[in-house]
Amino acid sequence: MGLPDGIEITWLGHSTFKIKTSEGKHLLIDPWVMNNPACPDELKDPGPIDSMLVTHGHFDHIGDAVALASDKSPEVVAIPETAHWLGSKGVENLIEMNKGGTVSSAGCKVHMTHAVHSCGITDGDRIIYGGEAAGYVVELPNGYKIYHAGDTAAFSDMTIIGKLLQPDVALLPIGDWFTMGPRSAAEAIRMLRVKEVIPMHYGTFPILTGTPDDLRREASDIDGLVVHDLSPGQSLS
Repeated sequence: MGLPDGIEITWLGHSTFKIKTSEGKHLLIDPWVMNNPACPDELKDPGPIDSMLVTHGHFDHIGDAVALASDKSPEVVAIPETAHWLGSKGVENLIEMNKGGTVSSAGCKVHMTHAVHSCGITDGDRIIYGGEAAGYVVELPNGYKIYHAGDTAAFSDMTIIGKLLQPDVALLPIGDWFTMGPRSAAEAIRMLRVKEVIPMHYGTFPILTGTPDDLRREASDIDGLVVHDLSPGQSLS
């Protein structure tokens, strides 16, 4: 198992990933790097970004979106309410979309999926409604599909995501407390019917206690499953 030639998935810590396509385009999912304590210092500047995908408005997913959008000038994909807030902060090149829809960005098909989570944007001393939380299936030009679940509980419609979008690899939160933990993530894998998983949203803070080994134990009945236990800054290629 592994990725097709020329594709690279780099975990920048927490839920932030950078994807390089075989055509040399770069997508950043959940832009939290400069202030992300899990992101290695050498990646605080993530380099070129052609497309930035925002799953929801919590600080640990959107915290550096405005600064990176200003510096890198990518297309920025988000649910309409979050996109409106980003636009109010001067972000340009916005692509508003909603769940069930598909848009083109950085040469990829970007499918927005459901996620079961809240979405409030901290703006000074206020919390602003940011629409609903979401996930994405990024379909690369060669057809390879990467599912970033965003922050979520396990939910039964993951079966539909697996059936309709057929992701090749799933990036799943396992930390527990604010998202699903390893037991629920194992059930998500069964519903999605994926054989390759990259755990995320764990270990950044002490409260996020789930581990990849816990996930392996909970999913030990799934034949052929590969859990890619990346360290922040490490790539799957």
